Amino acid sequence: MDLKDIKAIIDLMKKNSVTEFELEKQDFKIRLKRGAANGGSPAAVYDDPPVLAYAPPPVAPAPAPVPAAPPQMPASNELEIKSPMIGTFYRAPSPESAPYVEVGVEVTPETVVCLIEAMKVMNEIKPAAKGVITQVMVENAKPVEFGQPLFKIRPS
Repeated sequence: MDLKDIKAIIDLMKKNSVTEFELEKQDFKIRLKRGAANGGSPAAVYDDPPVLAYAPPPVAPAPAPVPAAPPQMPASNELEIKSPMIGTFYRAPSPESAPYVEVGVEVTPETVVCLIEAMKVMNEIKPAAKGVITQVMVENAKPVEFGQPLFKIRPS
């Protein structure tokens, strides 16, 4: 395996949000791991120990596309605007700008309520329904997970 192949694997890991990759072939073994400790860059670990038996690398199935979940209806008749992806939550378009929305502001399905940065791309997040923002559930510039509630709105 040469450097070009390793770079191609790293590019695929970035493109598909894979955090760990391991390949073992005859007397060659490579393990790539991405994480916050190294700034999200893959770190290569090479091992060339004698191998007694050949084991084919496991083939991970491609992740199935996950449709955006419709807003869940909590018991208090409020809707939640949930994160459609993993990334960093931003309430405003820039640090100097005012937040897109505040508690008490009426929003429509066309209103941008926040940005989520994923892989250096800013994604505008909009509510699925018309309503009034009742709660901001995430701090600015903090990481969010897929499906994590960002805002609560009272439908109108």
